[in-house]
Amino acid sequence: MNENLGILVHGDNHFIVDGPRPDRETARALVHQWSVFQIGGVPQIPGWAIRNKAFREDLGWAVIVAGDTDQSPAVFQLLTEMAARGVVIHSW
Repeated sequence: MNENLGILVHGDNHFIVDGPRPDRETARALVHQWSVFQIGGVPQIPGWAIRNKAFREDLGWAVIVAGDTDQSPAVFQLLTEMAARGVVIHSW
């Protein structure tokens, strides 16, 4: 398990993130940064980056930011597996 690798879930969207577990405000800012397309770009929040690949066993944290849609069944399954391994799921 890697404490600097986790999953950030927002509704039916999710991001595998390289970085420490974000607090509530940072998690919301990251979701906004990666979910909303803005002309001219969005300033990057230093310390976090999206990962394209990761082993699920390596995910060390999980944060759920409330969204307008439900989680996908695959993400729900992953979060269930993580919780069974003792990973605390933070939900805001």
